[in-house]
Amino acid sequence: VALHDNVTNEPPTNMFGLRSFLLLSVVNSVHSFTLITFDVDGTLLRGVGEGSAPDAHSRAFSHACASVLNAGTPIPPLMEALPPEKVHGSTDGLILLRLARAALGISPKDAAPLLDDMMENMHNYVSELTNEEMGEGIEALPGVISVLRQLSKKTDEVACGLVTGNVEGVARKKMKAVGIWETGALSSPSEEQLRRRWTGADDIGFLGGFGSDFCSGDIDDPSRNYLDRAEQIAIAARRCCTLINDKTLKRVVHVGDAPADVLAAKACAEMGMCGEGVEVSIVGVATGKYSAEELKGLAGETEPGRWEPKILVDGIADPGFLQACGLN
Repeated sequence: VALHDNVTNEPPTNMFGLRSFLLLSVVNSVHSFTLITFDVDGTLLRGVGEGSAPDAHSRAFSHACASVLNAGTPIPPLMEALPPEKVHGSTDGLILLRLARAALGISPKDAAPLLDDMMENMHNYVSELTNEEMGEGIEALPGVISVLRQLSKKTDEVACGLVTGNVEGVARKKMKAVGIWETGALSSPSEEQLRRRWTGADDIGFLGGFGSDFCSGDIDDPSRNYLDRAEQIAIAARRCCTLINDKTLKRVVHVGDAPADVLAAKACAEMGMCGEGVEVSIVGVATGKYSAEELKGLAGETEPGRWEPKILVDGIADPGFLQACGLN
């Protein structure tokens, strides 16, 4: 499925602050470096409160499907229409197609051409919310803010971005709402990313691969949950390479809490999706819906220099997190 047809060929006109522009030279003082890509939900953020009311991101799915596919007539909330296993660890594109079929009986083949419109609608929905409204029901997980602040001081050896199923504009709103954007850890977006407009969030962009960048459209093959995410890791790595000129990407570390994160990183490593000579690994964090044992089982055996998975029970709050990412 081709996404983001509203990309323009015009030079980006949105302006970033000095901090953001300085991050474009993520690792100017070294010739090789590491890219760390973070999943969002269950990795950087967690749900809070009684859980009875869906957060803004969850509400945006039903709003988008209803607006684009059902002439604005409301449809059931996401978590009433779909079982949890069809949502957790998946990408926004696949979730939208599943919701369209479950709630409206619309096939993926018929809904897929309208994915861009639905994703744009999701962003428009959250863009009208204040940071306080966007942040209701979610918060940064323990240790996340402090570790990201440490990473913001290591731009000579590491670049940081997101790899998430979230629509990029939605991810931007989340990062701003919970204080992650302000840590300065997330590297600036690539020129390719800047060509797409996310109204109301153009000034808070950052490097990554997102649900709005790729969707296979196949909701019946369970492997697409992680293979679509693998494509997003590869997209983030490619974008990172465009920011570093004569430097060399040597290692990509994906950090995530779901089986899809582990299997996506493993697929990237096995298929060389991030480029020749680039080692890909996973730091699995048991801070979401899945246990450390489940993640370890999926990660499999270590292959030195090729696949070196690490699983952390306490996630990013683990004192050894930076070391697990290959940093001092």
